[in-house]
Amino acid sequence: MSKLSKLSRLREDKGNWWVLKIDGFRMNIFRFFSGFFTRLNLFFRGVKVGQGSEFFGLLHVRRFSFSKIEIGRKCTFRSDQTSNLIGVNRKCILSTHEKDAIISIGDNCGFSGVTIGAAKEIRIGNNVLCGANVVITDFDWHPDISNTEPEPVIIHDNAWIGLNSVILKGVEIGENTIIGANSLVLRSIPANVVAGGNPCKVLKVK
Repeated sequence: MSKLSKLSRLREDKGNWWVLKIDGFRMNIFRFFSGFFTRLNLFFRGVKVGQGSEFFGLLHVRRFSFSKIEIGRKCTFRSDQTSNLIGVNRKCILSTHEKDAIISIGDNCGFSGVTIGAAKEIRIGNNVLCGANVVITDFDWHPDISNTEPEPVIIHDNAWIGLNSVILKGVEIGENTIIGANSLVLRSIPANVVAGGNPCKVLKVK
């Protein structure tokens, strides 16, 4: 393409190329400062985080005394509304609620406005992606009403959880499984399937 035709294309696009460049630069600056302050916050709260993890916006963390929160390497947390254009409704939130509770997140995982709350144990494997506004919890949040015990949640490697899905206590999601958007997962889902719905059920074997 000639220089003249390139200039013509830029004029035709109303200079949006420059706007995108500026947006990208702004997001890189935002990521740098968000990462600095988030890592500082995690350090003082006793949360382990691996190298290469990135934070767009401030991650909200509350760790119960003598509980454990661990984040692996090269994970991405998007807590800012502009960092994922599908729509992030809130900050990413990690919280433990009882002594000895565990949240363990593997390597290369991605979260956008995701809430993870554990009273016992939530383990997320490697290469797990959670779409915007997913909720993962191992207890009912109202023990005075439900009078039930927390049950561990395990999400195995390479799982994909669609946006707005809710993963409830006692659920195990198998390796390579896809959970469709807006699913309510009440029971365990096996490996290598596509599942979805309310309640979530297997739709197709991969």
